[in-house]
Amino acid sequence: MPVESGSSAAARQAKQKRKSHSLSIRRTNSTEQERSGLQRDMLEGQDSKLPLSLRSNLLDLFSQIEKEFENLYIENLELRREIETLNDRLAAEGQSFEGTDLAKGALKTKASHSTSQLSQKLKTTYKASTSKIVSSFKATTSRAVCQLVREYVGHRDGIWDLSVTKTQPVVLGTASADHTAMLWSIETGKCLLKYLGHQGSVNSIKFHPTEQMALTASGDQTAHIWRYMVQLPTPQPVADISQQPCDDDVDFSDKDEADGEAEGPNDCPSVRMATTTLRSHQGVVIAADWLVGGKQVVTASWDRAANLYDVETSELVHSLTGHDQELTHCCTHPTQRLVVTSSRDTTFRLWDFRDPSIHSVNVFQGHTDTVTSAVFTVGDNVVSGSDDRTVKVWDLKNMRSPIATIRTDSAVNRISVSVNQKIIALPYDNRQVRLFDMSGVRLARLPRSNRQGHRRMVCCSAWCEDNTSCNLFTCGFDRQAIGWNINITALLQEK
Repeated sequence: MPVESGSSAAARQAKQKRKSHSLSIRRTNSTEQERSGLQRDMLEGQDSKLPLSLRSNLLDLFSQIEKEFENLYIENLELRREIETLNDRLAAEGQSFEGTDLAKGALKTKASHSTSQLSQKLKTTYKASTSKIVSSFKATTSRAVCQLVREYVGHRDGIWDLSVTKTQPVVLGTASADHTAMLWSIETGKCLLKYLGHQGSVNSIKFHPTEQMALTASGDQTAHIWRYMVQLPTPQPVADISQQPCDDDVDFSDKDEADGEAEGPNDCPSVRMATTTLRSHQGVVIAADWLVGGKQVVTASWDRAANLYDVETSELVHSLTGHDQELTHCCTHPTQRLVVTSSRDTTFRLWDFRDPSIHSVNVFQGHTDTVTSAVFTVGDNVVSGSDDRTVKVWDLKNMRSPIATIRTDSAVNRISVSVNQKIIALPYDNRQVRLFDMSGVRLARLPRSNRQGHRRMVCCSAWCEDNTSCNLFTCGFDRQAIGWNINITALLQEK
């Protein structure tokens, strides 16, 4: 009985200390506000190249950091006092046990267990507090280097794919489930041309490397090659949407304005006939791409085959079979005659057409679920993304195992790798877009809130590093494409 009453007294003493601590924190709030106001006045008097709003945000963050660490320090002192109190009481209780070595050993074990529990509690509290501070700091930093510049709205259904032309004039192309493909002015967001030749969902769009021709794949079991001519409008001033207040963790309701019937651009000229129609698939054509030089194209279909066509004659050159389930994507190497196909069978295959007499194929089984896309980099790497929530970086010279693995919290869709800095842009099912380097280090998360960002699954990303206003584009099932300005230099400096 005396032992139990002593323990309960210690518990009451600890509660009173916590209560007095919380009261003391409340009393010092006004003093902290005065101190932060004084610091802000001192900051305004200093010379700095940073904007005042950014400096103010930084000051608020540092103030929060100081406050959190001060609270942790006080709690640490209280926990140490509790540990000392417990040790003293345990030592006093040990004297009542006939002073045997066995009793002392048992008491030491009990004291050690109590101390380890308190230590673990302290570590958990510290990690939770500091991670919250770091997360808020990273979110603010990401908004500074990743800014939403333009939204491209006009499709009546989700956008599966997008691409940027490789020739002048530079325009953005989108492929939508509303059976159309559209070309957009990057600077103004205006629709320049609409392609109406398909009878099913348009699942991908890619542009010829040197001519004004587009290649689209469709659910109508065909791929179309069509020519376009566009005239760019006068650029309009860019509204700085990024300065609007936002919260990256706001979740979107399924009932928002994106669900309404969006009115497409009525004054947009249209093309209704394809220059070349590629037929031979027995299922949905999910993707298509130009081989280097633009004289051949490859298509990927749900009939489990990829086909290689001659552009001039529209004849089937090779049928690439071997996948056990539907194909999800195909991509060609920018400088070599290499093709990579992805499939729901959890594999992707590398097809080599560099030697006209030998067409070799390699199968890679690094994923445990559907491989949604696999793309080449300018060098000797392949980057693959999957529904198993991983992204893997492979070396073409040794593809037995990946050289880097990125583990994520959502399924990954059609990824893109920047040409110059090799930054991987990952679009997710959970509406996020994140940037990683080739070693798997996370660089940034694009801002997303109730005022900006995607409201539905993000389907595809595409880089255009040469463009000064928007160098990254994303699209999703919220029926819009978004142009982002990524300050790559600042992004890499923060790494």
